[in-house]
Amino acid sequence: MAAPAVARRLREGQLKKSPIREIMKLADRRNIVAMGLDPDDVISFAGGWVNHEAPEALRREYAVVADDPTLFHELGAYSPTRGLPRLRDALLAVDAALYSTPGLADEHLLVGGSSTQLTHTLFTALLDPGDRVVLFDPSYANYGPQLNLGPEGTEILWLPVFDADTWAFMPDAAAVVEAFEALVATHQPRLMLFSSPDNPTSQLIRDDVFDDLLAIAERAGCFVVVDFAYRAQCFADTLPKHFSASPATHPNLIRLHSNSKWCRGLGRRLGWVEAAPHVIDALEVVQQSTALCPDSVHQHALAAYLERALPDGSLEAYMDETNRLYERAGRHTVDCIDRYLGMPRLEPEGGLYTVMDVGYDGDDFVRDVLSKTGVIFVPGSGFGTSLMNGVRISYGPLVNDLDRIEEGFRRVGEVIPR
Repeated sequence: MAAPAVARRLREGQLKKSPIREIMKLADRRNIVAMGLDPDDVISFAGGWVNHEAPEALRREYAVVADDPTLFHELGAYSPTRGLPRLRDALLAVDAALYSTPGLADEHLLVGGSSTQLTHTLFTALLDPGDRVVLFDPSYANYGPQLNLGPEGTEILWLPVFDADTWAFMPDAAAVVEAFEALVATHQPRLMLFSSPDNPTSQLIRDDVFDDLLAIAERAGCFVVVDFAYRAQCFADTLPKHFSASPATHPNLIRLHSNSKWCRGLGRRLGWVEAAPHVIDALEVVQQSTALCPDSVHQHALAAYLERALPDGSLEAYMDETNRLYERAGRHTVDCIDRYLGMPRLEPEGGLYTVMDVGYDGDDFVRDVLSKTGVIFVPGSGFGTSLMNGVRISYGPLVNDLDRIEEGFRRVGEVIPR
């Protein structure tokens, strides 16, 4: 007897696999061995994760939980669906101290299991079948597959923000704004989603462009979701003003945050959303039927850490130190590209990445270079058509190993003619 079939959208290939995950499969140890390479000698620029140390004071808060039987028992209970009030208060205090977002209050905040889970929750809460969503081209590779898991028939509208000929991010800001105005007038999108600093380019959207896009969307009744996963990795001398744009002032603005990057909580899943109260109410309804509530231990430990680290200054010192690590690694990466390859690339303004123009199909380049050098990149095609002839390069996992970064580009330079 045949087994029941999986969902139609999976059978028909409508739910796409993550291109990054596909490359990671290519880099699987067994595949590397089959290619005649030593897995321990492979250098990967494919991983989109941070590798700095989490705060020692945060680790100690977990030790307190583990050593206290009563507290450990209490944290085995459900937290409120919106998250522990103690953590929500701590997150608001951090924002007030570092970003001074006007009007931000508890009614604007919901804590979730992760920013990935919260992205899906947002799509469920805000989108109806057949709605249109605007994504930047290029854009984070997982947004598309996540939208495919949302309401059926959701259509993606691509907003070009990258010039592949000059290898530049938003070289004509006015053209980007005009293109968005045209999309809004013609297609009436329900939502726009982008990150700043951006993944994959590590570029910051200009404040004036941000303001124009937000205003156009607000007039059209379109939500703007800004993914601030890399807000703590910003290399600008002065923080951009849009880092403090407030959902209390702009009810169509939604800010999405992750605990993964800034204190290396990648596997300790936790995230939060800041939005207008009616959006928070809708998210709470959806989260009750999906995640139910965020992890109580992670919430408690983070809140206890923030309550101490913000007043004594150690939080800002920690953030400044780790930010300098990534800025140094980013500068070293582009310096190595210049010295060993001479290919067009972007100067990171934050985040963990740069993108490089390899001059031909990025998928072919990645496979060719891996087989010849044991160095792995992510093809740009997974992020949008503008990066078909490019690759994304992540210096995040190698932030503490600049020599390894240089060795990777030296190897590639030996097999790629300049």
